[in-house]
Amino acid sequence: MTEMVCVGAIAGSYGVRGEVRLKSFTADAGAIADYAPLCSEDGTQSFEVRITRSIKNGMAARLSGIDSKEEADALKGLKLFVPRDRLPALPEDEFYYADLIGMQVFDTGGTLLGEVRSVQNHGAADLLEIRVAGLSNTVLLPFTREAVPTVDMAAGRIVADPPEGLL
Repeated sequence: MTEMVCVGAIAGSYGVRGEVRLKSFTADAGAIADYAPLCSEDGTQSFEVRITRSIKNGMAARLSGIDSKEEADALKGLKLFVPRDRLPALPEDEFYYADLIGMQVFDTGGTLLGEVRSVQNHGAADLLEIRVAGLSNTVLLPFTREAVPTVDMAAGRIVADPPEGLL
């Protein structure tokens, strides 16, 4: 099966004619419709998407086959996926968050620091959440060129130079 990547989620209905509140996880929020058809994680549901307007915290959209408020309400919380190969190729030094998750993180001396659990962005910059090797706790490492000088996608490893005292 082709690897699937989450590109959005349905936050509920919008209005009474079957539109949904759509939260996009794509760099250009409106571009989510360009990847259609979007499907549920298990592939049992598939939708063509038409963005109708921007709204607070997302967009209003029409999904194929959804014609009533009740049908739209039933989709609340549904994550929308596309096959990985449908996403555009990225320039060097740009990465999809999904590709970073699970990569091992080493310090500049080659010592294993941990594994990337998630990539977060709370407005200022990207942060790598790293589960520290041998421990159950995690730390947030700034995903900057200074703190993360090397991301080797082919080897599945990241070389980090964490700020003093982080670990």
